[in-house]
Amino acid sequence: MPVTLAPAALARVQTFLAETPTALGLRFGVTRTGCSGWQHTADLAREERAGDTVFEQDGVRIYVDPISLPLVEGTRIDFLKQGLGEMFVFQNPNATAECGCGESFTTQADAA
Repeated sequence: MPVTLAPAALARVQTFLAETPTALGLRFGVTRTGCSGWQHTADLAREERAGDTVFEQDGVRIYVDPISLPLVEGTRIDFLKQGLGEMFVFQNPNATAECGCGESFTTQADAA
């Protein structure tokens, strides 16, 4: 299942890419952290790495490393503005639980 961008997230990423023409796209994945174990990461992709899976949506490439892929497959990335704050929000079908603050998540594989 592909990683996809909601319209607001797509527009925000396109803005970031227009401001950084050397970037190839969005790098999306996970890192070990927090109380639940995994945290989503998103940054500009500056190079394609060995083993990356690349999804493309409306001209935006999304690069996912092989370790992150099973943990983020099918995720829909959105972008929200609330008051003065802005943030990416991840709707990850692989997340089975989140910590209280919502910073990290657990998957079924972590529970085994």
